[in-house]
Parts: sequence; C-alpha cells; structure tokens
Amino acid sequence: MAWIADDDNQTVERHRELIAKGTSWVAADPYDRPAAFLSAEIQNDTLHIWELAVRLDRQRSGIGRALLEKAIAAARRRRLVALTLTTFRDVIWNAPFYQKLDFQVLDDAQAGERLRQVLRREVEHGMPASRRCAMRLVLTQV
Repeated sequence: MAWIADDDNQTVERHRELIAKGTSWVAADPYDRPAAFLSAEIQNDTLHIWELAVRLDRQRSGIGRALLEKAIAAARRRRLVALTLTTFRDVIWNAPFYQKLDFQVLDDAQAGERLRQVLRREVEHGMPASRRCAMRLVLTQV
C-alpha cells in the first residue's frame, strides 16, 4: 500500500478550502512542525472526514485520536448528527481504530447514496473494493 502514501489525495487548494470552512485541524510537534492533520467537510447534517494522517515518526502517540476527538467536539458544537468516513476495513490504524471510538461499519443499505458514491470513486481510482468500507459515528447531543 505504499502507493497510497505517495498519492496526492487532496490538492493544496482543497486543503485551503476546508481550512476556510473550519473543518480542518493540524497538530504540531514540540518544534511547531506539522505532525498530523484531519480534513473534513460538512455535508448536510454530517461531518464527513476526508483524511486523517499522522506523520510516521509521531504515530501511536495519541495525536490521531486527539484530532478525531476535536472533530467530534466541533461536530457537536455545530449540532451535526453524525460523522462519516471511508477507510480500509482490515488495516489496524483504519477501521479497527475508528471502531474503538464507536464508529460503526455500514453495510451497503446503511451507507446511503452519498457514501456509496464516495466508495465508487475510490474504486475508480484504484482502491480495492473488497477492502474498503463506510463508517458512521452517530452523535448524541449533550
């Protein structure tokens, strides 16, 4: 899967667009260098996570979890009903990681048309369909 790490998933312009919308977060290391980021977008009443990436030398330190918790808190403040994403179902830092935070894997019917379209586009770009899944975290407002 090394090709994924080298792939340009989002353009600079797209990152800037999501930052301007307030749906992108960056974590810095002690030297103020980017260590991780999460980019998302509000779609209807849901925050859809497009990408969560942690620099290799900073993985397994809780940064990804902290960014995800920040996104969840932001979604709650905006009174959104859920967070969604697509990911690899069998990679430990993908679906199993999100499941620890109560995201649920969705079957085709549960995913709905929006997430099915995201998955279709991923397959068109070379992702293996059998290894991809859509996930949702339903938010309860407090």
